[in-house]
Amino acid sequence: MKSGYSKIAPEHDAILRVIRAIPCGRVTSYGEIAARAGLPRRARMVGRILGEYTAMKLPWQRVLRSDGRIAFARGSAGYREQRALLMAEGVVVRGGRVDLSRFGWQRDLDAELWRMA
Repeated sequence: MKSGYSKIAPEHDAILRVIRAIPCGRVTSYGEIAARAGLPRRARMVGRILGEYTAMKLPWQRVLRSDGRIAFARGSAGYREQRALLMAEGVVVRGGRVDLSRFGWQRDLDAELWRMA
C-alpha cells in the first residue's frame, strides 16, 4: 500500500458517490442518500461520513434533514454557510427549511424532467 493512501470502505464509497451526484439546485435528505446507496435506515452513517470526509469537495450543503430543515443550529456558522451556499444555487431557504417538493432531488426521472419550477 502506498504511503498516504487509505482505502475507502465500500459503504462509504457508495454514500460518497450518491452525495457527489446530487444536482446543483437540488437537495436531499440523509436518509434518502442512505437508501440510494443501498443502505436503508443508515441516515446517521451519512452524517458521520460527511463529517469524516470534509477534505473532499462534496456538495454537503445539498444534504438536509428529512423534513427539509438545515441540520445545523440556527444562527451558527455552519447554518449560515449552508444557507448561503444553497441560496447561491437558487434554492429558496425560508425559516431554515427548504421546500422538498420544489427543490428535492427526485427519484422519478419523469417527475424531475417535467417538474414545474
